Amino acid sequence: MIKILIVDDEKPICDLIDLNLSAAGYHCTAVQDGVEALDLIEERDFDLILLDVMLPGVDGYEIMDYIRPLKIPVIFITARYEVRDRVKGLRLGADDYLVKPFDVVELVARVEAVLRRYHKTDNTLSALDVVVDVDGRQVTKNGVPVVLTNKEFGLLVLFIRNKNVALFRETLYEQVWGGEYTGDSRTLDLHVQRLRKKLGWERCLTAVYKVGYRLEVHG
Repeated sequence: MIKILIVDDEKPICDLIDLNLSAAGYHCTAVQDGVEALDLIEERDFDLILLDVMLPGVDGYEIMDYIRPLKIPVIFITARYEVRDRVKGLRLGADDYLVKPFDVVELVARVEAVLRRYHKTDNTLSALDVVVDVDGRQVTKNGVPVVLTNKEFGLLVLFIRNKNVALFRETLYEQVWGGEYTGDSRTLDLHVQRLRKKLGWERCLTAVYKVGYRLEVHG
């Protein structure tokens, strides 16, 4: 399992990231102190580090100096939004830079992109009775192959990687269709309906009023 270290001095932010990345199938460890983060990096192996800049003890830029020789990918997550701050983080060796506040779906997508770059992705996803081979683009339900269109497959991967999270129609459309959402949800709704029917997920792939859809997975 992919192991991610979350370093942020705001516990609610750590908890939010942990909740969503854990739901996406990652093993997360969260700390709110720079010195504690350094101790963990020395003691354990991590596949990715999500790193705030403003931290007690040791700031994120100093931690980045320590991480760089270890070749662990890093995404800075910070309230510092000015170009010079982003440039500094990237020049120090960070792989990406995400400004607070952020959409958790965008965070998961950026995590996936960095892990793919380092060939550290988990190639198999699962939810309920469905297993997805991401690289092979194959889906099985109780061991039986299910044929999906490209868009249905894209939606399925998004839902599984964001279990129990209400996903906005805008987010689903932009992530799967790659274009700007114009407010016409008929195409998206049709694809979700077909996905439900093919997987028998009429009860667990639910509509969220005035938001979009959520894959409900309990236990």
